[in-house]
Amino acid sequence: MSRTASLRSAPAWRIVRSLCCGALISCFTVFSQTPNPGPGADQDQNASQEPTIRVDVDLVNVFFTVKTKKGNQLIPNLKKEDFSVVEDGKPQTIQRFSKESDLPLTLGLLIDISASQERLIEIERHAAGQFFSSVIRPKDEGFLISFGKSTDLLQDFTSSPKQLSAALQDLRGDGQMPMVGAGPIPNTGPVGGSVGTPKGTLLFDAIYLASNEKLKSEVGRKALILITDGEDQGSTYKLRDAVEAAQRSDAIIYSIYYVDRGFYSGGGFMLGGGGGEGGLQKMSEETGGHVFKVDSKHSLADIFKEIQEEMRNQYTLGYRSTNPNQDGAFRRLQIKVNNSDYRVQSRNGYYATKNGVQ
Repeated sequence: MSRTASLRSAPAWRIVRSLCCGALISCFTVFSQTPNPGPGADQDQNASQEPTIRVDVDLVNVFFTVKTKKGNQLIPNLKKEDFSVVEDGKPQTIQRFSKESDLPLTLGLLIDISASQERLIEIERHAAGQFFSSVIRPKDEGFLISFGKSTDLLQDFTSSPKQLSAALQDLRGDGQMPMVGAGPIPNTGPVGGSVGTPKGTLLFDAIYLASNEKLKSEVGRKALILITDGEDQGSTYKLRDAVEAAQRSDAIIYSIYYVDRGFYSGGGFMLGGGGGEGGLQKMSEETGGHVFKVDSKHSLADIFKEIQEEMRNQYTLGYRSTNPNQDGAFRRLQIKVNNSDYRVQSRNGYYATKNGVQ
């Protein structure tokens, strides 16, 4: 059966790079700091160093962070000797290792504009604008997608925080929660659920499309940030499809669980029917991310600062798998740290595909 979910583009004047980026580049990449040769480099070598990307299709590359088990504090300045890697139960030899705080970042912000989130949009618009201004650097790129009854690309790849902030002004709520039998509501096909399921919050579609259409062809550090209550209604793709798409694109999912309690308590609706916090937890954990929860002690702005700090304190390691078969199978991956007080936050595996083509 064909799948019909699509990512609608923003107005043409907002698009700065084509949706499809040509041939796929291997997702098995290794990143390192190398001097930028040029006049005067020997006089000020440190000032001329810039992040560069070296591609080795035989290496499996993994970005990860390390935190304390108690207190959840980030741990910087660890060394290669502090880690070990196991793939499908078999030890691997780490061949590349570095701290990757300044490598270029490709970042997608996905914001829920369905009825249950409509009253939170202004807060999200303000906090996200500040986030873009602080996190996007000249060599980074970001894009913005809204999702509700449809998935809309409000801003394509850009290194301009100003353009991203301007696109946030286009966020508009989707209106009333669709109800079965309440009128002419677009329906999904059998793949995403039973015929007649109304489209209300296409969370899984948004993640799948952002991963597959936007990030899969990119190289370097890649992340998706979701702002949502985690409820999905009417997506063509399922939670498992969304996780797999993110894994295949090497994207880390950071979920911001943001709930308008007044909406659910006042409208007779219930949380938990289409993913919720548990679904966000699964997507984030399996891709190496984390779920953040907005509450009385943690504002949305506070959480954006935490995400920024986490993304700027990543490690990367590369190894050549002892299993040479590129059969497309999913391989379980575990990175271990030798300090029992620490824990590693990383994706739980990868797809072994020929030349990195997913």
